[in-house]
Amino acid sequence: MLSFLKKNVTMTVALIAAVITCFFVPPDEAYLGYFDLKTQTCLFCVLAVVCALKNINFFYMLARKIVRCFKTTRLAILALVYITFIGSMLIANDMALLTFLPLGYFVLSATGKQKHMAFTFIMQNIAANLGGMLTPFGNPQNLYLYTKFRIPTQEFLGIMAVPFVISVLLITVCCLFVKSEPLDVQDEKIDLEPKRTILYLLLFTLSIVIVFRVIPYWVGLLVIPTTLLFADRKALKMVDYPLLLTFVFFFVFAGNMARIEPVRQLFSRLLEKNTLLFSALSCQCISNVPSSILLAQFTGNYADLLIGVNIGGVGTLISSLASLITFREYVKYNPGRSGYYIRRFSLYNFAFLALLLVCTPVYHLF
Repeated sequence: MLSFLKKNVTMTVALIAAVITCFFVPPDEAYLGYFDLKTQTCLFCVLAVVCALKNINFFYMLARKIVRCFKTTRLAILALVYITFIGSMLIANDMALLTFLPLGYFVLSATGKQKHMAFTFIMQNIAANLGGMLTPFGNPQNLYLYTKFRIPTQEFLGIMAVPFVISVLLITVCCLFVKSEPLDVQDEKIDLEPKRTILYLLLFTLSIVIVFRVIPYWVGLLVIPTTLLFADRKALKMVDYPLLLTFVFFFVFAGNMARIEPVRQLFSRLLEKNTLLFSALSCQCISNVPSSILLAQFTGNYADLLIGVNIGGVGTLISSLASLITFREYVKYNPGRSGYYIRRFSLYNFAFLALLLVCTPVYHLF
């Protein structure tokens, strides 16, 4: 149990925070209103199907084919970053990194270009955090806010379009500074099982349709786990259950905080002054998922809150769980280089955060 808690730091912090607030707001019937079952169900369904697709090497095969189309270091890194960027929109930012960071390591190490690994991992991390902002299921906080405020899909896309385009431009400009050197990635034959591939893609489509409120969420809760129980039980075991528990604990924490009057007054005043800025800065201290759950209790300005908790995913190493995943993967492949990575990570991330905080509000003035 101790090892499990140490391994899942964000979940542990959420648990401790929830327990502390229970002393101020003793458990009662109102606790039942804290939980958002639709968010939890949608997140579970998407994660389960993505794990099944990953088990048949679907994403890895697709990414390798794309990378092999590019013959220089600059274009290969751009491809890796864009794959992560697009992947985060479809399979969530954490899963995109777990899927495509190893591919980045393989491409650079197999071709003797390890000197670009820190930069590539950092750009993939930024791409995962910012790419996921465009879709309701791209980042966990998006799914929560999209569901809680029942934001119309077109409005959601409209809110996130400007910071998304700015992010694409910034990432592209950074990657263009990589020196263009010849690169050759050897092909590796990967055969997909047609029946499983079609089945999992259908399940993935079902999970996305549920997110967009076309089909009731309980349908997915019945169909997807039942199907995977027979088709791929391993996928059900691979689901990020600590992330789901993190949501549960933060629901309790946020619900209790909203019932403590001095806290309610303080957060309400701060959010009234500048919801976008305060939400982005709060992510630097307590990460973007808990920030969205907590601050949603104190404001109805979901547009600025949505932008804030998304661009707030870049910055400190703890501003997003995805950043911690990237750091862990980099250190695994490059032991003894953590200090070098953190310095470069901080430089790029805070530059992105500053530019997005300046450019996004200015653009919306027009």
